[in-house]
Amino acid sequence: MICWLNPVGGVSGDMLLGALLDLGAPLDDVRAAVAATGLRGWSLDAERVRRGALTATRAVVTVHDTATERRAAVLLDHVAAWPTAVRAVRAIAEVEARIHGVDPAQVHLHEIGGLDTVVDTVGVASALDLLGVTDLHCGPLPLGRGTVTTRHGVLPLPAPATTALLAAAGAAVTGAGEGETVTPTGAALLIGAAFGPVPPMRLGAVGYGAGGRDDPDRPNVLQALLGEAQGAVAPMILLETNVDDVTGEVLGHLVARLLDAGAADAWITPIVMKKGRPAHTVHVLTASERTADCERIVFAETGSLGLRRSPVDRVALPRRESTVDVGGHSVRVKHGPWGSKPEHDDVAAAAAALGLPLREVARLARDDGDGRTELERPGHVADPFR
Repeated sequence: MICWLNPVGGVSGDMLLGALLDLGAPLDDVRAAVAATGLRGWSLDAERVRRGALTATRAVVTVHDTATERRAAVLLDHVAAWPTAVRAVRAIAEVEARIHGVDPAQVHLHEIGGLDTVVDTVGVASALDLLGVTDLHCGPLPLGRGTVTTRHGVLPLPAPATTALLAAAGAAVTGAGEGETVTPTGAALLIGAAFGPVPPMRLGAVGYGAGGRDDPDRPNVLQALLGEAQGAVAPMILLETNVDDVTGEVLGHLVARLLDAGAADAWITPIVMKKGRPAHTVHVLTASERTADCERIVFAETGSLGLRRSPVDRVALPRRESTVDVGGHSVRVKHGPWGSKPEHDDVAAAAAALGLPLREVARLARDDGDGRTELERPGHVADPFR
């Protein structure tokens, strides 16, 4: 499923959570995901409110421990089971450490160090999973201006942590009025999102998440569209360069960096260059808005003096991701129209813990414990070309 966010009033952790609840993520299941972190002394409710002429869902997070400062490691321990939440908290810790010149492992989070950050990030991560969202997209973010008073004194808006996170994500931004419209938590949760117009999809649901204020000049809401890709042909960019002086270790590291930066795919092929020299071609498939970032990574890691850039079309079939339990171990499974494929890292970890062969754990994950194939399971996506 594709989720596209229209940040009319900006984005924060609770606005994004409210929008996902408004799209249909079950509140009780989201609460259960937060409870599984071991966090105590919190509550999560959803209420219908008006923002301007619109009604929206406001996620109301309450924590008994109101301290707003603690080490990032404490929050990371709570969110460890949710990769989206881990990426968000880790991204905040890294930019805060860079801004204040301290070790990320020791950084103290101040205004965003509250336990409500755990509820927001795990709540959003679980809601995305419950809705089957595999691709998150976002329109340009409106950035408010002014100042804010923090433990570090008076800081400009948008906050330094917010701008650092958005720069790292290559976010599209635009100007807004006075006040904070994009929070660090909201920005961190968009790490990995694609910024741009609405992608081709069959629209299935629309939700609105409310911010705390009711602004007179614009509805303080985050609009979310949920839909399904239907074999859409997506324009992409193929980057290639030949290298003959880069080690295998560096090439493996390069592929991992490119995928972390948002490339749709990256791979290496062996070639023979002039005078019979063995070499490799680096291939990168990326959306146009990620091209510049991917090019910088290739140049920096390989020392190459040039790249070939070619426009290509990619047919993207509908897909979704689920998490299944295999012997008490969580295994993520990707589902497409013609079958399912468990995530290798999850399968390997479960196989090692259970003392089973990889293929047996993979089979159990594909069968989802009920002995049926993907084609036999309710909700199977029909042939998208019919």
